Amino acid sequence: MKNINTMKYKLFSLIPILLLFAETLVYAQDDLLEREEKSLQAAVAKASPSVVQLELVGGLESQDLGPVSGLAVTTDGYLLASSSIIPSNITSILATTPSGKRAATKIIAHDYSRNLVLLKVNSEEAYPILEVIPRDEIVVGQWAIALGRSFSREFTNQSIGIVSASNRVWGKAIQTDAKISPANYGGPLIDIQGRAFGVLTPLTPHPQGGQSDGSEWYDSGIGFAVPLADIMPHLETLKKGNDLYPGRLGISLTAGNIYDLPAEVIAVQPKSPARETGLKKGDIIVEFSGQKITRQSELKHVLGAHYAGETVSLKVQRGDEIIPSELTLAENLEPYQHPFLGILPDRNHNQPGVLIRHVYPNSVAGQAGLKTGDTISKLNETVIQSHDQLRLELANFEPSAAVQIHYVRDGKTMPIEVTLEPVTRELPLIQQHAFPDTPAPASNLATGLVEIKLPEETNQCHAIIPDNYRPDVAHGLVIWLHSPGDVNDEVLKQHWETLAAKYHLIVLAPKAEDTNRWQPSEIEFIRKTIDNVINTYNIDRNRIVSFGRQAGGAMSLILGFSHRDLVRGIIPVDAPFPLRAGITPNDPAERLAIHAILVKGSPVGATIGNAIKALEAAKYPVGQTELESPGKITDQLRESLAQWIDSLDRI
Repeated sequence: MKNINTMKYKLFSLIPILLLFAETLVYAQDDLLEREEKSLQAAVAKASPSVVQLELVGGLESQDLGPVSGLAVTTDGYLLASSSIIPSNITSILATTPSGKRAATKIIAHDYSRNLVLLKVNSEEAYPILEVIPRDEIVVGQWAIALGRSFSREFTNQSIGIVSASNRVWGKAIQTDAKISPANYGGPLIDIQGRAFGVLTPLTPHPQGGQSDGSEWYDSGIGFAVPLADIMPHLETLKKGNDLYPGRLGISLTAGNIYDLPAEVIAVQPKSPARETGLKKGDIIVEFSGQKITRQSELKHVLGAHYAGETVSLKVQRGDEIIPSELTLAENLEPYQHPFLGILPDRNHNQPGVLIRHVYPNSVAGQAGLKTGDTISKLNETVIQSHDQLRLELANFEPSAAVQIHYVRDGKTMPIEVTLEPVTRELPLIQQHAFPDTPAPASNLATGLVEIKLPEETNQCHAIIPDNYRPDVAHGLVIWLHSPGDVNDEVLKQHWETLAAKYHLIVLAPKAEDTNRWQPSEIEFIRKTIDNVINTYNIDRNRIVSFGRQAGGAMSLILGFSHRDLVRGIIPVDAPFPLRAGITPNDPAERLAIHAILVKGSPVGATIGNAIKALEAAKYPVGQTELESPGKITDQLRESLAQWIDSLDRI
């Protein structure tokens, strides 16, 4: 009993000590939070004088824009801002001076690689500038404060977060979870000491991204800043009025996971720096600009940091040899146009060579005497094993190139010389592809109208799987992106059920969360539904098509140009070309064809016409069909489109 009382006494005597410790801990935490808050406030106060408000005056694109932000980078009034908020046709810009006055400002040059613009304020006042954080001091987890001066000339708007990644968008940007929006585009991202990480600007993080401005990512906890440490060494070039452009090599790499695959060249674009320096199909890039390269993603990161006009060293492995070389990166590559032989391959053929199932009338193949049933066995000196190989081999040539084809007919091998031509743009007239003559393997996969469920997504999605689906037959994939309010799956099934069975197609119908409007950020949801179907069913990678009407058509263009690794055809119906889709250079290895459907009298008709001209100038194969208003797609046209989709593996 005495021991128990002693223990109770000791426990009770500890209570005041524990309470005192807890109180001290609370005070310490409060003190830490208070000091942290004061540090953040001090950082903002230190950096704010360098954040400049810009007022945009004149220019059609600027009518709905309010004030935007810029960052002083020299004391004599040079500013960096985001290109996305400074329209190219702006007639007048006014910048706030350190004394609070406004002064005329002009555009000096653009950095088209990092989405920045350099401006010069016409003022004698000296601007305070921020200390630049060196690249090696940028660490994930650091405090990050995004500043802008769009709401008020007197006060900066601010958002606090952390640095969430230090080397994004192929080495061009750091990433933050601070809330980023047009309210702070052009302003700085600073640390807790008031030093500048970089300039806030929208960029797209997608590896296959085209010229999308990336603004769709800013409501998702992803924002970007271009490190000042990267841009300041090029400031003198910009000050001279010289624009900066991304550097281009002119190669295509093996398709697949860029984080696993080596940087193996599968096509070298004619008249490119890579071709001029002697790179060849089959070379593996093992070093670039002094950095070791083991994966494609590493090459993209290193290349992303370089501008056009820069000379870089590289080493390639060719067989057992390591070959050093040097080249000057190009600003633009001459638009590449895919060559065309004029055949369709038999997809059931599982022997070496390419068995011809269709010869296009009046094509070079037809004129040379090739026939259905012939087997192409060799291109020049290269033995051909499959239609995918032949397609890639031809990607190293242009229309007007002369090549030698060896083909087998009735057991005899014969050579012919042909001169390649551009890919046809017309809707073809072809027979449906036959099923294999082997028994269909067993399959327990769902057919008919199937719901595609993604556990992490709230959007709905269905797919039309033909009742005659066979897992040993590669099916084309049509991604139908609905127009606002038009989400009737039963009608879609009526339109496509028979065609899907006839032409071996699967129709995927993802839906916008708000079925009355698509959000650009929903492209990622669409991509996930595509990946789900690819992982479940046998999909032919040569026949994946995005197809949509009006706003859905605009989304089909964004999907096609932002996912060049995936999409091989686009059918936009009465849809203007959205700026965020961008027209990326035509790629020898990642083929993309467009068939636009226009509607007479459409208010967007002129815009669509201009987009078609731009696509044609970039040497994309663009076909078009014009419909009477209201632009109803007939059963006959729908079948013609199904045949066009079936023909996208053309050679």
